[in-house]
Order: sequence, then C-alpha cells, then structure tokens
Amino acid sequence: MKKIILSIDGMTCSACSSGLEKYLNKQEGIENAVVNLVMANATINYDERKLNLVQIEEFVKKAGFKSLGEFKQIDLNKKNKDKKILFISYTVLAILLMYISMGHMLNLPAIPLLDMHQNTTNYMFALLIISIAFLIYGFDILKNGYKNLIHRTPNMDTLVGIGVLTSFLYSLYNMILVLNGNSEKLMFLYFESSAIVIYFIKLGRYIDGISKDKTKEAISKLVTITPNKATIKIDGELKVVTLDEIKKGDIVVCKPGEKIAVDGIILEGKAHLDEAFITGESKPKLKEKGSNVIAGSINYDGYIEYRAERIGKESTISEIVKLVLEASSTKAPIAKIADKVSGYFVPIVIGIAVLTFAIYLIVGESFPSAITTFVTVLVVACPCSLGLATPLAIVVSEGLCVTNGILVKKSEILENARKVDTIIFDKTGTLTYGKLKISEILNYSNMNDSKLLQLAGSIENKSTHPIAKAFIDYSKENNIQLLDINNFENIAGMGIVANIDNGKIIIGNSKIIDKYNIKNDCHSDEEKLAKNGNSIVYIANENKILGLIGVNDVIRNETVELIKNLKKLNIETIMLTGDNKETAEKIAEKIGINRVISEVLPKDKADTINKLKNENKFIMMCGDGINDSIALAYSDIGISVNDGTDIAMDSADVVLTNNDLNCITNLINISKKTVRIIKQNLFWAFFYNCLMIPVATGILKPVGITINPMIASVAMVLSSITVILNTLRLKGVKMNIG
Repeated sequence: MKKIILSIDGMTCSACSSGLEKYLNKQEGIENAVVNLVMANATINYDERKLNLVQIEEFVKKAGFKSLGEFKQIDLNKKNKDKKILFISYTVLAILLMYISMGHMLNLPAIPLLDMHQNTTNYMFALLIISIAFLIYGFDILKNGYKNLIHRTPNMDTLVGIGVLTSFLYSLYNMILVLNGNSEKLMFLYFESSAIVIYFIKLGRYIDGISKDKTKEAISKLVTITPNKATIKIDGELKVVTLDEIKKGDIVVCKPGEKIAVDGIILEGKAHLDEAFITGESKPKLKEKGSNVIAGSINYDGYIEYRAERIGKESTISEIVKLVLEASSTKAPIAKIADKVSGYFVPIVIGIAVLTFAIYLIVGESFPSAITTFVTVLVVACPCSLGLATPLAIVVSEGLCVTNGILVKKSEILENARKVDTIIFDKTGTLTYGKLKISEILNYSNMNDSKLLQLAGSIENKSTHPIAKAFIDYSKENNIQLLDINNFENIAGMGIVANIDNGKIIIGNSKIIDKYNIKNDCHSDEEKLAKNGNSIVYIANENKILGLIGVNDVIRNETVELIKNLKKLNIETIMLTGDNKETAEKIAEKIGINRVISEVLPKDKADTINKLKNENKFIMMCGDGINDSIALAYSDIGISVNDGTDIAMDSADVVLTNNDLNCITNLINISKKTVRIIKQNLFWAFFYNCLMIPVATGILKPVGITINPMIASVAMVLSSITVILNTLRLKGVKMNIG
C-alpha cells in the first residue's frame, strides 16, 4: 500500500471536498482517500499494483477537479498577484454593470450611448457582453457545478450554476423578445443578477483564500526556512553548493550568522543555535561536538563543521511538514457532521427552489417573479460558511500547535484532547530530564569500584535506556576503558545481559535478579538508596549480586507547575514506571502526583491503561522510551517528548518538539477552544440557512420583507466572513510557558 498527497485545484466548499472524497473512495485500488478543503489537497492510500499516479489524477479530473501533482511545497505567493489584478478588474466591471443597469433608480446621470430608453439595443448588448465576461470569470463554478450534478454529488457550485444560468437564459430570452418589438420585456432583464451573484461568490472566495493562506503560514515558514546554498568541505577545500548537491556524509561548514543547511551531527566546534522556529524555545541552545543540528537553525556565534545526516524528505522540517499536512488531511469526527449535512442539504435546497418556483406559478405569480425567487433561494442557500466551519478551525489550530512546539499527527486529537480526564506519566526522561548520574555505589564483590563500573559500563554502552547514559558518562569522566562484549540481550522491563571474558554479567532491577534465581539479601540496602531518591541498578554474575548502584535524576523545571495546572482542570495524574516503589513515590511526592504504579513491565503498562479505559477513563499517556511505545499506542492519546526514542515518537499521536510538558495543558486548552469555535461556526452556518431560505422563498412578503439574488449573494459572503472572523479568535488561546 502506498500513500500520496496531491494538491487539488477547483474545490470551493465542503460539498466539493466531500464529493471528491466519496468519488475517490469508490474507485478500485484506492484503499482510503481523505480530501482537505482548506489545505486543497487529497491524501490517498492506494494499491500500487492496481493504480499509478496518472490513473489517480484521471479520477480527480473525472470528478470535476484538477490535480496539481504531488505536494512539494506551499507557495503562498504563487498566482496571488494575478488573482488580485483579475479580481480588481472585475470589481471595476461590476461597478460599471450596476451603474448601467440600476443607475437610473438612483437618479444618477445616464451614459448617453448606453441609455436604456434612448439606446435600448446598446444598453442590452452592454449588459449581455459584461454578463458573458462574468460567466467566463465564473466558468470554474459552472463547470464544477455541472460535473458534480452528473456524479450525483451536487454542491454549492451546482446551486449557483443552476441559478445563474437560469437567470441569464431567461434574460437572453426576454432580450430577443425586445429586439423583436416587445418593449415591455425590457424590465425583465436580469443579466446584472447573474453577473453580480458570480462576483460576490468570487469575492467571498477571495476573502476565504486570504484567510486560508494565513492559516498556512506556520507550515510555509518551515518549508522555506532552510538556506538556498551551503558550504561543504572537500579534501580541506571549501566549496559553495546548492542544497540539492549535498549528500549524506558530506562535511558542511556553518559560520556565525549563517543557517544550518541540513540535519546533521557536529564534528568540530561549538555555537549557540536558535531553533525557535521548530521548538518554540526562545533561548539559543549551545551545540558542541556530538550534538545534533536541525536544518534552518541560525548560528549566532560559532564556527562549526557537521556531518550531513538527513537531507531532502528525510529532514526534520520535511517530516514535520508531512505530518502536519497528514494531520490536517484527517477528519475530526465533528467535521464529518458538516460533510454529511452538506450531502443532504444541497439536494434539499434544489428541491425547495423548484417547489417554490412551481407554487409561484400555481398561485398566479408572474413568471419573472417565480424565476427570480427560484434563483434567490439557490444563491442564498450556498453552504460556503458550512464548508469553512470545521476545516478552517482545524487548520488554524494545527498552525497554533506547530508554532507552540506541539506536533499533532491526527486532527481528531484536536477534538479529543478536551476529553482527557486521566494522564499517565512515565518517570525517567519524561517527568525528569533523564540526565542521570551515579550517586552511590555499594560494592559487594572482591574487585574495586572502577572494575565493577567497567563491567557495567561496557554492557550499558549497548543499551538505549536513559539509565545507560549515567554509566557511559561515569566511564568517560573516570577514564575507564570499556571492554568488548558479546551475546547482548535486552530483557524488557527488567534489564540487560551480556558476556564479558566468557562470563555472564546481569544488570537491571530486582526482577532480573529473581528471573535468574540469584539470592537477594540486599533489600535493606536497596530501600536505603531508594529513600534518597535513587533508581536502583543491580550488577550480578550468574551466582551472586556484585553490587548495587544508586542513580539519581533531575526533575524537569516545569513538572510541578504542570501537575498543579492539571489538578485545576480536574485531571487525575498517575506515575507509571518500572522503577522501584520507594524511588517512584519519593519523586512523585516532590512533584505532587498522588498515585504511583511502580515496578511494572512494558506489557503491564499497556494492561494498566486498558484497565483504566474499561473504567470509562479517557487516557493520555506521556512517555519517551522504547518501553513506553506499547503504552503510547494503547492510550487514547499518546504524547512523546522530542528527546524520546524514535519508536516512542512513532507510536505517539503528539510530539512535544520543545520538550516542554506545559504544552500538554496548552494542547488541552487549544482542543477545548477549537471544538467550541467549530460548534459556534456550525450553529451560525445552520442558523443562517434556516433563517434565510424561508425569507428567500417569499414567506415574509406580506410584511414587506423580500430579497433578490444580489442581496442573497451579499448575505452569503457576510455569513462566510462571520465564520472566518470567529475562527481567527483561536489565535487568542492563552499559552502556559515553562
């Protein structure tokens, strides 16, 4: 199965995106397709044995839209200038049309050559020509409306197309009658109505486009953040190259004031780098030999040489852009409500318009009155605001999350985070920094401490557990030479085992000692170390315990504040860890967590989460290690810090790119505000249509309230603007900063 993201041109409302999505999902070989209106793309999972890109693009074309090819980058400036000039030109044309057709009603001086009474033929042909110009301007609307009608997925373009063409053709018919001598029909020309309806719809879409572009700014900044050129070092010589010329393994040079060109690892030098664009951290971070650097970071003050590691699509920026696009292309459950309603709404409106037209004729109203009402109902009901209600809020929220160090992989997280009532935290590397140090050594063997730590450090050097780094750092600081090992084995939730000098060395917690049936009479010493806040590491051979090592960790600065804020939100917090009970409870007490579940294996973490879910708890899990990956996958929402292992970040639904746990409360607040905004948008969109459709049918004529197609199109634009302005309130969500 293969996945592709295509840029789609021609979508204008939720019925468009919903119709294309339904059409694509019906095609053989397409496993799943999700169409995003705001981002104007389609994420398609397909069987590459049955389909290729050309065939998929043909499906898009048959559905009435155009594929612009695979997503490469977001260019917000592309065609914007031309669109602006075109729109201004048609604005001038619209003003001229209104002056010619309705100026006499306002006692404005008439244009002699186009006077409706003195130069009737010129007057009619002027209206006709300008109206045809607007039909050309709105040809995409008419074409999409027709194709969606043919595919039985009528959308707002279908409503507009039927209304505009009906008004235009009726006016053309009356114009022919006037030319044949029936001057009474001159008052039944509605060319300006069909033209102005198209103009106001284009106005609404122009405004929508500007708003949508603003919501993409965070993503577009990531796309364009890298420099165009870089300097690489070849055989001691410096050479300036384009990014496309850089290959994995190349040595890249970065001087003060320059940007990092590709992701890599520093080989020489040190510098303070600004990574705020990706982490949200305002302070520059010191990077030195062995540190990872991210493309787009700004070098403030040092000369560094780094090895290119991740380039092109593999880079951190490309991955984030891809994940954000995929997240905005998934549909939150609440979004499906609008899509479903749009699917029924358009056919119902067409039915109401036809029924109203028929009733008008039956009760003796004139044909012009019936046709005008028919067009008005179609125009006023265009579900523009309904189409924007959900996707625009999702994209704005996505952008808000990205700029605040929260990478959300699925848009449904933005809806579901507000439901969280229980958050489970891993301890080491999550609530703490995972920067462990060896604080106490209890040596029961006949070897010295250096030898004992040499055995432990040699084996821990092969481990990815955060505790392993404490042993590696200790070995470096004390100049301990590491030994060769073989038969390394990781025993999940217990520890590690390997052979050194033909002997087996066992390292881990008390569970691994029990597993190998080694006599353990060190419980009292373990308890003493634990009371001092140490994590306990046993070192043993196959016969006996050789020593106990106490490892200390540092609690994250923001952790205490985070737990306080979560309690204010009435969210229960639980520490879930493989560490011993005494150590875990000591850390939990300092942080303010009341409930601790300790000494658990990775599979037990998943079981714990399932038990809580069975109690109707909505669970968020926050972790960073390999042993957390199962639990992250089983939780309702999994969160990984950016310092976590690759598998943990892959298993998580959310990655905190700035490693600030306060982002958890930010995510919950964004979720609450997003859903509130979406509900408000949907209410106003439905309320508008429920209110305006009866008015358009003429029910309120007896009390003097009527509207025509032009007023209907203005009202439709105002409805969309209301939704846009309401959605932009999301940018005012208050953020907690650690």
